[in-house]
Amino acid sequence: MTRPYAPGYRIPTDLLLRAYASGVFPMAESANDPEVFWVRPETRGIIPLDGFHTPRSLKKTIRRHPFEIRYDFDFEATIDGCAEKREERRSTWINAPIREAYVELYRLGHCHSVEAWREDRLVGGLYGVSLGRVFFGESMFARETDASKTCLYYLVERLKARGFALLDTQFTTEHLKRFGAVDVPRGQYEKMLAEALKGEAVFYP
Repeated sequence: MTRPYAPGYRIPTDLLLRAYASGVFPMAESANDPEVFWVRPETRGIIPLDGFHTPRSLKKTIRRHPFEIRYDFDFEATIDGCAEKREERRSTWINAPIREAYVELYRLGHCHSVEAWREDRLVGGLYGVSLGRVFFGESMFARETDASKTCLYYLVERLKARGFALLDTQFTTEHLKRFGAVDVPRGQYEKMLAEALKGEAVFYP
């Protein structure tokens, strides 16, 4: 599942993009850990874009339009929101080298955020890496009920509209399974990845 530790004070962006293209991604033990390790799971979580399920309660929320949805408006605030300690999660795998690397990917056009705003306050969001026709979902957070779920809904709508072929979630959780997330074996995933890396889809603008 993991590769050996590598110095994590800086992650070169070209290395990071090559890792994603080969089915590998970085994580850290904690926010204070100065190093990263590289993960290549035996089974990979994905959400089939045509199989995305919108729970009934979320449909009601979306119809009310409680949030203003913005794309790439404040990427750094979004990744910081994802790194916040919360009651249900006392630690985070987003350390300083990871934050620095993904902010640089954002500046290069390979990282994007979907953000939920209410009264000019960021109340939820998600971010991920865009490469070829693949969107690699990284993390999400919510400060208000349904904020991150609404962002996920709008992420899928945008990916379908922009010609993306694969939404990677790294792992599946009970939460993500409610939206249609499934596990696929590594070999099958890497074939799907190779196919979806052919061509180019533009996430933003």
